[in-house]
Amino acid sequence: MVGAGINIVPFALQRTVPGVGDWVLVAYALAAVPAVLAALCYAMLGSAMPRAGGSYVYASRAIGPYAGFLASFSQWFGLCIAIGVVSYVIPPFLRDIAAAAQWTTVAAALDQRPLRLALALAFLWTFVFVNLRGVRAVANTLLPLMLIMFVCGGLVIVTGFSHSPAEYAELLASQQRTLPPEPARASFWLVVPPAAAILFSSFIGFDAIAQAGGEAKNPSRSIPLAIGLTIAIVGAFYFLFTAAVYHTVPWWHVAAESRVRDVTAPGLLSPLTSPIVAIIMVSGAAVSLINDLPGMLLGVSRLCFAWAEDGVFPQGLAAVHRRYGTPHVALFVSAVLATIGIFGGHFAGDFFLGVDILVTAMLVNFIIMALSVLRLPSRNPSLAQAMRVLPSRTLQVVVAGTAIVLLSILLVVHTWRDLHTEVAVWYARSTPVWIIVMVIGSAIYWRETRALARRGGDLKAITAVLPPE
Repeated sequence: MVGAGINIVPFALQRTVPGVGDWVLVAYALAAVPAVLAALCYAMLGSAMPRAGGSYVYASRAIGPYAGFLASFSQWFGLCIAIGVVSYVIPPFLRDIAAAAQWTTVAAALDQRPLRLALALAFLWTFVFVNLRGVRAVANTLLPLMLIMFVCGGLVIVTGFSHSPAEYAELLASQQRTLPPEPARASFWLVVPPAAAILFSSFIGFDAIAQAGGEAKNPSRSIPLAIGLTIAIVGAFYFLFTAAVYHTVPWWHVAAESRVRDVTAPGLLSPLTSPIVAIIMVSGAAVSLINDLPGMLLGVSRLCFAWAEDGVFPQGLAAVHRRYGTPHVALFVSAVLATIGIFGGHFAGDFFLGVDILVTAMLVNFIIMALSVLRLPSRNPSLAQAMRVLPSRTLQVVVAGTAIVLLSILLVVHTWRDLHTEVAVWYARSTPVWIIVMVIGSAIYWRETRALARRGGDLKAITAVLPPE
């Protein structure tokens, strides 16, 4: 989630949580603590159960099949919507590239809603076909994009820390614009916890690592290691990046701009640089958004595949492509839901409903993952003994227990904010939308599990062992 997680969310947050002001970094720090604990839970479970399907396999083997389905279906829905959100916010970065290059006609065209919709769909389905070709194709796409992303993001960090708010005010004055007056900030406890809940969405990308399972080399070691490196490196990058932008651009200017358009980090800083540097920065941000898509598509398709393989979802989703060996039906079904997410953002005129759905879904998922760490030794002691990360049972209980408490607090805060925000229609709230989708998913689950029992399948026995590699 490096793309939307740092280039958009910390700045659009000024519109979504009015009054958060310069407490954004404090909110980031609060969000990082439960994120790190959730990552540790994933790493522990991933070391013991390295199979495709990640969270579904973990919870179904540690708690029970329905708990596994509940966690992973929530995750699948949230991530599919997030894929749609990321696809939909790529075109504004292309607009900023055109603006930095002084291609005013192209920039104006990219601001037109029909073209934005068409481009979002094109990016999504391009990476669907990349995923169809398999994990190696995804890796070959991700690695060069990741390098570009960090290099260009580093340029944003250097630019932000190389200038001052006074220079930014002078720049606006030269454009015959003025900074708005600094408004009063809201009460800390009214804005920082809700902001932390939203910023938590920036840290959820590590869970996609766990979904490929046995498709990774030496997964019992490489999956936990990858999760640890991701949360550490990307977390530090987030803080530096966001701090650099707010170091130069006054938060009240960001708040004012976010109320009239989708603001981006490079778009805010690019006027301070030469056109060439501005183009590089905005291009890097566009690349970082594009970089989100392949990994998330990989993760959501493996979740569907794992359900179908155990018999708790329609068996057609377990189909594997004859040539590429990938779960192509599960991939296309996930992409269809992501497409709905694109259309939802398009017709709602705001992508933040998708972010709110993602936060609700992933908080529920991570709480169940922490519960899985606590329950695994009693339900499946042989798998619990295979944990290589934090092998001390005392540490496992402390980490998982603390994670449950902090994640539950974030979920309550986020739900309260969602239910008390004024909206035009009820379905503009993420909580009822998430509940309705979970009810539909549960109905499909119970129908399929009854059909499995009629065929003589024993779901309890199936989830007592790991699925085949």
